[in-house]
Amino acid sequence: MSAEAFISLLIGSASILAPSQPFFVPPGLIFIVASLLIPVLRNNRIRNIYLLAIPVIAFFDVLRMQEGVFYRIDFLGYELVLAKVDELSLVFAYVFVIMAFAGVLYALHSKNNFEFFAAFLYIGSSLGVVFAGDLFSLYIFWEIMAISSVFLIWLNNETWQERRKAIGAGFRYIMVHATGGVILLGGIILYILNTGSIEFGQIPYGDLASIFILFSFILNAAVPPLSAWLSDAYPEASVTGAVYMTAYTTKTAVYVLLRAFPGVEILIWLGAIMAVYGVIYAVLENDIRRLLAYHIISQVGYMVAGVGIGTEMAVNGSASHAFCHILYKALLFMGAGAVIHVTGRRKLTELGGIYKYMPLTFFLYMVGGFSISAFPLFSGFVSKSMVIAASAEAKMPLVWLMLTLASSGTFLHTGLKLPYFTFFGENYVEKAKKIGTGKVKEAPLNMLLAMGFLAFLCIFLGVYPEVLYRMLPYPVDFEPYTGQHITETMQILLFTALGFFLLLKYVAGEPTISLDTDWFYRKGARVFMGFVKGPLAYAAQFPVNIANHVIARVKWFSKSPVSATFLVIATGTYKLFGTIPGLQPEHSKILIEEAWKNYPGEPVRRSPVGDSIILVLLIMAIYGVISYLRP
Repeated sequence: MSAEAFISLLIGSASILAPSQPFFVPPGLIFIVASLLIPVLRNNRIRNIYLLAIPVIAFFDVLRMQEGVFYRIDFLGYELVLAKVDELSLVFAYVFVIMAFAGVLYALHSKNNFEFFAAFLYIGSSLGVVFAGDLFSLYIFWEIMAISSVFLIWLNNETWQERRKAIGAGFRYIMVHATGGVILLGGIILYILNTGSIEFGQIPYGDLASIFILFSFILNAAVPPLSAWLSDAYPEASVTGAVYMTAYTTKTAVYVLLRAFPGVEILIWLGAIMAVYGVIYAVLENDIRRLLAYHIISQVGYMVAGVGIGTEMAVNGSASHAFCHILYKALLFMGAGAVIHVTGRRKLTELGGIYKYMPLTFFLYMVGGFSISAFPLFSGFVSKSMVIAASAEAKMPLVWLMLTLASSGTFLHTGLKLPYFTFFGENYVEKAKKIGTGKVKEAPLNMLLAMGFLAFLCIFLGVYPEVLYRMLPYPVDFEPYTGQHITETMQILLFTALGFFLLLKYVAGEPTISLDTDWFYRKGARVFMGFVKGPLAYAAQFPVNIANHVIARVKWFSKSPVSATFLVIATGTYKLFGTIPGLQPEHSKILIEEAWKNYPGEPVRRSPVGDSIILVLLIMAIYGVISYLRP
């Protein structure tokens, strides 16, 4: 069957499933509602069927959607829109539900129902963001997405050490995203005050409201220097939870940037810097999932740069690259997760020699490695090249150069360094033989099936890019498979491979600690907490201590005002003159000591509420003096 015939068949099937007046449910609500039943599913077979069925139902639900605005709700005089459907939202919706199916399939061996519950909330809220037609709905789903995703980090229960690191990373993750959420809310409030509208669409950039909203969006997109939360948190998530996290947070951020800020020039340079920044940090990494996390930052840089360029080709390139990136990056994290699941190791210096035991995992991982490196016939080639071509078309040679160099660095570390030191050599296997442990076997079947599913899609989209191009927001006038483009790409990639093998001993993995921008809030938090517990706490307690001291003196005086007055006058006179008039100094001292010792003597009878009355009178007196003295 030719590519054109296959595409026609797909479109014909979609038209059957999508009648002229379709009924559909917002797909995000399908996942959110379905998540509520997960904790009570005890039978594994029933649970697994249920978990796999929900993404399938959501996929056919998305097929039924047609362009328009649906599910309008009146709220406090504003119109909420839960389903704003157009080409841009649909392309993200398709890949989100496809990824949901792959993620569930990969995690079926897990017995932790709460992880599936958190994952479904995470997926549903991400879809809620994609179809939100107003800023209020966007904000609600945005916050649910942040809260639900943190549990995918905290649910890492592999070992006590892993759990401890996951708890710390999760707290830092949620604090960063809570800060971004507050800034987003502030921007939305200012935007509503300025415009009187809550409609979510293109936002003019320049005023304070737009700056706040853009800041919160690029924080979720992991734009440096706001990116350290990603490389800090993703490697500490559970093996299965990390797969979900690669797909949704940063890509929903790319979606909202495409929706609200296309053509904002600052995003071009932020994206180009991202692409190079992520590759540089990946060079330094020894942890396989942290290395892949830095490449998320790099790859999202292409999408952010495309948003900033803002032309039709650039927007198409960003959307298509987000689609392909979700598939191949999830595949890469699945491969790394399978290695960790089988061996319990995650460092390049602790691995090696497992190819013969995990050949299928290696082969499927390499499909993802070739895809992210933009090899011809793989998905990254047909999407990444569109963004690079858009930068050339917009006459931005420096941006083009930065994106091209980043592509070479991606292949060097994701396609060569990581698989070579993970699957080849004799490091892990030889060490395991010496201590009699380390039995290595192929990954579980459900993991391999999920990886195979995504690998098939990566190759299919690379061979038949028209299927992807027909989903994009604008008509596509781009042909990736030209002789010049293929030749240029293969020259870059093959010379990169040559350099890697010639300099192999210099690029070997080494134990490393990379300092990223999270150093500032890791160390800054300690300094801040020391300041809070020390000087700030003392300053806050000081007026309380003064008030307690005054109250204590008033209470003391109220026990016997006559005796207290005598004591004060007598003690002051003795200290001033050395005696009380009419008495010898010795007698004066004895008299005062006896008076203090016997105070209050016969105390004045008091009401149980006396202390409160005295305090109120004291405050009123102070207020009266201040009011009198104030001009």
